[in-house]
Amino acid sequence: MRKSLLVLLLWAPFAMALVPPPAQRLDLPTQQAIQRFLLHNRILDTPQDLDRAPYIIAADGGRVLGANGDRVHARGDLDPSQPHYGIFRRGRAYTDPKTNELLGINVDDIGTARFVTAGDLTTLALQRVTQEVRPGDRLFRAQSPVDPATLQAPLSPSLIEGHIIDIPKGVTQIGVLDAVTLNKGRRDGLVEGQLLTVIKTGAIVRDALKGDPLKLPDVRAGTLLVFRTYEKLSYGLVLSASRPLAVMDRFKTAHQTQ
Repeated sequence: MRKSLLVLLLWAPFAMALVPPPAQRLDLPTQQAIQRFLLHNRILDTPQDLDRAPYIIAADGGRVLGANGDRVHARGDLDPSQPHYGIFRRGRAYTDPKTNELLGINVDDIGTARFVTAGDLTTLALQRVTQEVRPGDRLFRAQSPVDPATLQAPLSPSLIEGHIIDIPKGVTQIGVLDAVTLNKGRRDGLVEGQLLTVIKTGAIVRDALKGDPLKLPDVRAGTLLVFRTYEKLSYGLVLSASRPLAVMDRFKTAHQTQ
């Protein structure tokens, strides 16, 4: 009996280490912010992903532009079993701020369309448009929604550092529940559910007495939750911010910033 108890006591720490950490507990506003963002924003890993996608030919009746409620015709590999498609247009190309490597292509949300009939020209009915649909706009299947149960940080994340490189909604200051684009992705080890600490670089000031420039200390300014990863880029949601965040603020994996 004593030997069995001793074995259990010795094994307990190892058994606990094998238990995965709980998933991030996301409240309803946080979940809604993520899902709304993913409806309107998407990244493609390469320009070829855009070039190969099905595309709009014309609106019904041969008209050039399509508006809400119109039917449009498209060419390309469209799946009749996929009832809804997103319509996107090429947007900003993201490059790494240090190496200038192409990291991915942002595609701008134009709207959504419902599959109607298949053929050499596929017919779709526009359901939601943010602006007029044009020939050449690309069609993509809807992104899978984020399941809060899958947002689980790794057991021992390695140190990952990077920068916020964009605020897709176009503002300059970032606050709680805003989504941002990060210049690191799956290849760098980021996973969905990873928590990151945002660090603002200390300002350069001049010593009024000696006249030499001095850098103020860096300060922690907020926390990000990685909710969608791509090969070289990721989206993060601001969970907390002690001051306004901005493009080019740095981030680190949260437990490494102690």
